[in-house]
Amino acid sequence: MKTKLITREGYLKLKQELDFLWREERPEVTKKVTWAASLGDRSENADYQYNKKRLREIDRRVRYLTKCMEQLRIVDYSPQQDGKVFFGAWVEIENDDGETKRFRIVGYDEIFGRKDYISIDSPMARALLKKEVGDSAVVNTPVGDAVWYVNEIDYHQTP
Repeated sequence: MKTKLITREGYLKLKQELDFLWREERPEVTKKVTWAASLGDRSENADYQYNKKRLREIDRRVRYLTKCMEQLRIVDYSPQQDGKVFFGAWVEIENDDGETKRFRIVGYDEIFGRKDYISIDSPMARALLKKEVGDSAVVNTPVGDAVWYVNEIDYHQTP
């Protein structure tokens, strides 16, 4: 089950996508469907079939976003978070081999299309929660436990 948290930036992006789909793309596709339907035989009309399919995809995404946004809780930065890893933190970690990673811990709906975001529900994020700079985190992986050390925690980096 995914945690129903989101950063303010993530929420605004979802809202922007919903507004675009509902106010711009859906009316445009609806016009195309209406035009294609007016041409007659719909069974062999590629414009009609494609745009009707696209309309269903838009409606499905709009339903998902609407339902999702009603359930999500926006988590804003709080000064009490400084010094520890919590939701919304940018974290730099390093392992014993010297490999470093830098990412932000965010909600499930924010990770898509971003390689530098991880879900709060991921094993890595769970292992890092409440850690401080210099602490080690043991992450349970399919190949065994991995140890990572927290190098940096930042809440103010802009994406």
